[in-house]
Amino acid sequence: MSAATSHRRLVIGGSVASYGVVFGAFLLWERPGLGIGHFYYLATALLALAAGPWLGAVGGVIATALFSLGTLLNPYIPSAELFTAPTLIRLVTFAAIGALVGAFSRSNRVLVERLQVAAERDFLTNLLNARAFEAALERRLTSRRPFALALGDMDGLKRINDERGHAAGNAALRELADALVESARRGDVVARVGGDEFALLASVADEDDARGLVRRIEEELATQQVRMSFGSAVYPADGASALTLFRIAEARLYDRKLLRKRLAPAPALKLVAGAAHGNGPAVRARS
Repeated sequence: MSAATSHRRLVIGGSVASYGVVFGAFLLWERPGLGIGHFYYLATALLALAAGPWLGAVGGVIATALFSLGTLLNPYIPSAELFTAPTLIRLVTFAAIGALVGAFSRSNRVLVERLQVAAERDFLTNLLNARAFEAALERRLTSRRPFALALGDMDGLKRINDERGHAAGNAALRELADALVESARRGDVVARVGGDEFALLASVADEDDARGLVRRIEEELATQQVRMSFGSAVYPADGASALTLFRIAEARLYDRKLLRKRLAPAPALKLVAGAAHGNGPAVRARS
């Protein structure tokens, strides 16, 4: 059960208790002109805050019904007062207050949810941002179940920005984010934690499982003409804290990038005639 759901249930319980308390107080102490029935506004507002405008209006109807029943049962209140214009006015005001408070509460709740999403999401890729990823990592550590932390670095982003502009680089990052989400498994957490740096949390059995996971993702991205290097660390084999896991995963990421750079084929050489300038044959790398 989420904290928000628990909070709403608590408020609804408080509303129900308020209806009962006001009803009992009305039977025991209400006298003409005292106005204990006005406390039904509080019970109605509590219900509306937790349940929204429709149930808030229903709460106003319930308040009117309880007020009417209390008038019938309280020997000090003339029952003839039920069949007057104030009873109808009371019904309208109770229901209207419930609807208005419920509408405001729902609007405010939607706004808070949107702000929470904005605070946890990367504005460019819509993945989790670094802060939300760190919170997800702490939850994984608290669960004490094995998992892998993988850090990935996109290759060639600087070249794209230099040659085609930052708009093209941003588009490449968005495409990469989509590809990462498609390659991740159900339950994995994907985030953008830096300019061209991404992170992944995935449940694994051991280090071999983690290496197989990142290798598969690298290969799937390569089929889409996206080159990305990963380094991973496994809890608890590599460490029991977020800082340790990040350091190990980052070190393995850069080791992986160096290895791939060394294994990359050297650029082919092409002879270019320089007779037009009276020079000998020049050599340049073929792009």
